[in-house]
Amino acid sequence: MVYTVTFNPSLDYIVEVKSFELGMTNRTSYEHMLPGGKGINVSIVLNNLEFDTTAFGFVAGFTGKQICDMVSEYGINTDFIQVDNGFSRINMKIKNIDGTEINGMGPQISEDNLHSLVSKIDRLSSGDVLVLAGSIPSCISDDIYRRIMGRLQGRDVKIIVDATSRLLLNVLEYHPFLIKPNQHELGDIFGVKLESKEEVIPYARKLKDMGAVNVLISMGGKGAVLIDEHGNVYEADAPKGELKNSVGAGDSMVAGFMAGYLQTCNYEDAFRMGVATGSASAFSENLATKREISEVLKRVEVTCKR
Repeated sequence: MVYTVTFNPSLDYIVEVKSFELGMTNRTSYEHMLPGGKGINVSIVLNNLEFDTTAFGFVAGFTGKQICDMVSEYGINTDFIQVDNGFSRINMKIKNIDGTEINGMGPQISEDNLHSLVSKIDRLSSGDVLVLAGSIPSCISDDIYRRIMGRLQGRDVKIIVDATSRLLLNVLEYHPFLIKPNQHELGDIFGVKLESKEEVIPYARKLKDMGAVNVLISMGGKGAVLIDEHGNVYEADAPKGELKNSVGAGDSMVAGFMAGYLQTCNYEDAFRMGVATGSASAFSENLATKREISEVLKRVEVTCKR
């Protein structure tokens, strides 16, 4: 079973506003609402690829109920923890104004709530996969991913971490199976600006040397780079297509990589599937379907330096 954790799920309210005017009443010309959060996105895409997943996380209030209902409608197993204080956030994404977003705060998560989540995670065993993805609310310590990984040591659970800054750096000593920063997040970690694959590779290697088993770097329209556990370097350009929606493309890459790896246990296959899945979601109004991914997969070319 693949389990995903989303600490701060949301309802993503995606709108388009023509001729936006600051300080005036503006009306939408397009709107769409989806359950949001990186772990939830991973679960949805894995479900589209016919992999069973269970989504963990915290929800609260009427928005939390709506998140649970919408995720369940995808056919995903949900095991969310109900939080008493606050309500799950609504994130507004204005798609035609330079990717402008207004993200909510989310509920107050207590120590008892965290204990409930840890109790669920403690049931994972050999062969399971755990995806820890996204930011955490300010009420939770930034060592939470590290604490979770520490409890799972020695159980043969493959753990994927898609996070930034200290959330990511804190877990490296526990050797996550896969981490996936994008090129900008990688640059921020080391205080540099990274533009090309050639510039990305040495810094991706540094994260591997610090403990990550596999390091996958997404680079948007420039493609992606993978340093696998054996030190092999895989590169791929982004396949051609019309960008319709970048929300969830990185999460889709994580889902595609794991789907490819679980099918063949081959890193080149996993990388190709990850690139195809991330791109397919970027070319779609919603997260990519299996058919859309299959079409893009035909256009992905991978090079490997061993």
